[in-house]
Formats: sequence, C-alpha cells, structure tokens
Amino acid sequence: MAPALKPDPTEILRFLSLIAEPGQIIELRLLKVRRGANGFCGTMSGYFSDQSKLAAAAAEHGNSAQGVYVTLNPVNPDLLARAANRLQFCGKDTPLTKDGEIGVRRWLPIDLDPVRASGISSTDEEHESAKQRAVQIRDALHSEGWPRPILGDSGNGAHLLYRIDLPASDNKLVKRCLEAIALRFDDDKVKVDQAVFNPARIWKLYGTVSRKGDSVPDRPHRLARILELP
Repeated sequence: MAPALKPDPTEILRFLSLIAEPGQIIELRLLKVRRGANGFCGTMSGYFSDQSKLAAAAAEHGNSAQGVYVTLNPVNPDLLARAANRLQFCGKDTPLTKDGEIGVRRWLPIDLDPVRASGISSTDEEHESAKQRAVQIRDALHSEGWPRPILGDSGNGAHLLYRIDLPASDNKLVKRCLEAIALRFDDDKVKVDQAVFNPARIWKLYGTVSRKGDSVPDRPHRLARILELP
C-alpha cells in the first residue's frame, strides 16, 4: 500500500512567496473538513499576515479536508481581525471574503478541468490531458505576446496563473478573457472553468492534497504542486 499523502509545508511556502507580498493578508479556507467521531464536514477559515503560520495551519488541518484554498488577490487588511493568523470552524453566519473586500487584481487564473463525473478524482489519463492542454494554451498565448505564467498541477487538472495589475472592478475584462480562452480551447475532454473570474476567488493551495471522493487505484488523490515557473 502506498504511503498516505501529506501536505508539503515547503511547497506551500514556496507558492505563498510567489503570489503574495510579505505581510499581505490572505484568507486560508479548508472545505469539507471532517470533524469529530461522527464525520461531520464543515468549512474552516482564517486570515493570515504570517505566511509561516498559514503554512503550518494548512499542514496541520489539511489531512482532514477535501481541499485547501487561499485567496489569490490582496484582501482588505481589516479582515485580519476576523481570525488573526489562526483557523476557525465556520457557522452559517461566519463571513468569508467577498469581492468588495478585494482591492486590486494581481492574478488572472486559468483552471483546466478534465470532463468526468462530479465528486471524484481524475484518472491518470484525464489528469495528463488537462496538463497537456495547459501547456498548449500557455504556448499559444506566449506566441501571441503573453508572458510566461506559473504552471500548476491542481491534483485533478492543471492551472495557469498570469500576473496582472487591474482594479477589482475591471469591467468584466477577466471574465471575457476566460470566455474567449474557453471558446478557443474547450473540447469534450478538457474544459476551461469560466467561473473563476471574480476577484475574491479562492485557489488550490499548492503543497496540499486534493481529495475528491475516495482514493481508488484508477482515481487516486494527488498532491497539488507547482510544475513550472516563468
């Protein structure tokens, strides 16, 4: 039996250093966290100015979560007071980061998902198809003058992250960009997720494990990670 996957704090810190300035406020959000003997699943959230504490919290609690995510764009610094450098379980009234609490856009995210039934991990073939599609998009856009992005493995698909500098209210520029990329590159095997355009979008934290459904030989859980840097 293969050893159980665990979060990688070194990879987590590496990614955080790429997407955020020192001291920038980041929301860490864990989805479907198992809690207690009855297996109750809930959401955990916290706001971090200290990247080392964020990495430690993600590593400590990540094994109990289906997925671990962070905000990509800078969060209003006042939100640190919601849960300062710590995680808490969220109730139905616990506030999470909203679009109006993001000041600027620093990243254009492109998420490539292999087509499959919901709630399950991808097969190795599906996973590889998404990574190949990400490389295809990266190379096509680069040939047209785009810069090189961060290339990431989401655990089930692939990611491209392009550095940008736009206001949070961007007149739907990011949304229209994702729609255009999807129109050009979608097919019946891999799709561009067109829903990731909003400024408060959370993003898979590289160095943590993606757990959709049970891990079975044909559809295993995997570690999300950085594949290439520009």
